[in-house]
Amino acid sequence: MAEVKPFKAFRPKRDKVHLVASRSYISYSRKGLMSKLDENPFTFLHILNPEYNKRKTTKANSEARFLKVRDKFREFIEHQILVQDENESFYIYRQIKNGHAYLGIIGCAAVADYYNKVIKKHEATIAKREEMFKNYLKATKINAEPVCFTYENNDVIDQITQKVIIEHPEYDFTTTNRDRHSFWVIDKPEDVEQIAEAFESVDSIYIADGHHRSASSALMGEELKNKNPNHNGAEAYNYFMGVFIPETELQIFEFNRLITDIGSLSTAQFLNKIQNKFEVIHVETPIFHPRKVHEIGLYIDKSWYCLIPKEGLFKESDPVSNLDVSILTNHLLSPILGISDLRTDNRVYFKGGLVGVEALIEEVDSGKAKAAFAHFPVTMDQLKKIADADQIMPPKSTWIEPKLRSGLTVFSTDENDR
Repeated sequence: MAEVKPFKAFRPKRDKVHLVASRSYISYSRKGLMSKLDENPFTFLHILNPEYNKRKTTKANSEARFLKVRDKFREFIEHQILVQDENESFYIYRQIKNGHAYLGIIGCAAVADYYNKVIKKHEATIAKREEMFKNYLKATKINAEPVCFTYENNDVIDQITQKVIIEHPEYDFTTTNRDRHSFWVIDKPEDVEQIAEAFESVDSIYIADGHHRSASSALMGEELKNKNPNHNGAEAYNYFMGVFIPETELQIFEFNRLITDIGSLSTAQFLNKIQNKFEVIHVETPIFHPRKVHEIGLYIDKSWYCLIPKEGLFKESDPVSNLDVSILTNHLLSPILGISDLRTDNRVYFKGGLVGVEALIEEVDSGKAKAAFAHFPVTMDQLKKIADADQIMPPKSTWIEPKLRSGLTVFSTDENDR
C-alpha cells in the first residue's frame, strides 16, 4: 500500500513559468549555464547558483553554500516569482516530446515507503553523493526536481487525470528544445481524496529516475525523525516530491556501449572469439536496430553484425544476468577485452538511445571508437523483476524519459511553509 500525499507547492506565476522552469542543473555545460544566468533573471538556476556573479564565494557543497540557495529561494518568494498554493493539491504534468505524450501526477512520496520496500529501486547509489544531497536538503529545505516514479496503471487515477486535462491548463508552454509542457492543478477535495485513496491500492512504486534524490530524502527523513523527540509522522521531512507516471506512459531507451580499441586483435580475430558465445550474423543494411531482447548490434569497420547469445549462456531465472548489457559484459567485454568494470575502465563509454545508432556509426567511422554495441531497450517487465528481487542493474542500463524541469513545483520541508 503506497502513501502519496498532496502538498502546497511553491510554483511560478503564470506569466513567468516559461522563464523560471529549467532543465536539470547538471545537463548544462559551464558556458551554457553562464549564458542562461546572464540572460534570464527569473530562471530557477539562479536559486541553484546564488553566487554566480560574486567575486568571493562560499565553498562548493558546503552548508554555507546551501544556505545561500535557501536565501535565494526566499528571495524569489519575496519578489513573487514563486507563489505558494493555498490548498494542498496534486498536480498533473504533461510533456510532449518527439511526438510522445508523457502524463503523470506530481505529489509527495513517503520516506517510510522507501524503507519498507513499497518504493523499489533498480540502481546502486553512491554513499558520498547520498550524504551530500542529504545535507543539501537539510539546509535548503526544498525539493525542486521531482523523483520520477512509475507504477501499474490505476483506473481511478487514470479517469481523474483524463477528466482534468480536458480543462484549460494552468500552464502551457514550449521550450527552445521544442518540448511542450502542460500543467493542471487538482485542488478539489473530492479529487484529491480519491487520488490519495487510489494510490493506497498500489502495491509497488518503482523509481524510474532519481535514485540519489530518493536515497538522500530518505536519509534526511530518518535523521530528523531520530533527532525529534516529538516526532509524530506528519512532519514534512517524512515526504519528498515525485512525479508518478503510469508505466504505459513512460519510455525506456537503451544505453549503447562504445569501445576505443580491441587490443592486439584484428577485426577477424575479434569476431572469431565472439563466435564462441554468440551467433554472429553479418547485416547487409547500413543501419541496424536490434528488434528484440537478446539481439545485440555490433558496428565495426563499417559493417553491422547481429549478435545472438547461444543457448545456455545465461539463466532466464536471474533477472540481472539475462539483461543484454550483462550478457555483453560477462561474455564478451570481460573475457575477450578485459573490460569488467564499466564505471572505471576508460576504454568504454556510452551514448543514450535518444541519439540513435547513427551517432554510433559516426563515432566509429571518425576513429574515436573502434567498435559500438547497440542494445534493445530494457523492458518495463525486466526493470520491475529486478526491483522486485531487490537487485541492481549494471551501470548505464537505461535512459528513461521524460526528464523533468526544475522549479515547476517546489516542495518545502520547512514546517512554516505548510
